[in-house]
Amino acid sequence: MAEDKRMKSQKAIRRTKRKTSRALTERGKELLYRGKSLGELLEMDHQDLLKILPSRARRSLSRGYNSEQQKLHDRLIELDSVRTRVRDLVILPQYVGKTISVYDGHQYTTFTIKEEMIGHYIGEFVQTRKDVKHSGPGVGATRGSKFLPLK
Repeated sequence: MAEDKRMKSQKAIRRTKRKTSRALTERGKELLYRGKSLGELLEMDHQDLLKILPSRARRSLSRGYNSEQQKLHDRLIELDSVRTRVRDLVILPQYVGKTISVYDGHQYTTFTIKEEMIGHYIGEFVQTRKDVKHSGPGVGATRGSKFLPLK
């Protein structure tokens, strides 16, 4: 009986193999953005980078930065940690690894820029609205609940 408890079924063995192999491939696998590694993206010039970005980001970058975006871009290139209210800046490969605090209307939310975020806007990663949480109706919530019976 003791041997039966120690032995695993074939299904359990296959499951553990699958899990360990998946973990190894995720660790060893390098993330690619549209077929390019981070090093290749950093070496690209601006026009080649624009060709592989999504259309909305491409249009925004081709028009150029406004004054607030330009200040934030310069600060992100220089510093490792930045605090800002600008939410409409497209994340470029040069920003990967930087820590940024973005204002959501109530407080600053801090996150680190990762490779997966390239091509998205900074504001996409900071939620401005909370989930609605309704409770039960209270006294005075409706006309019918204005007068509660004692019993």
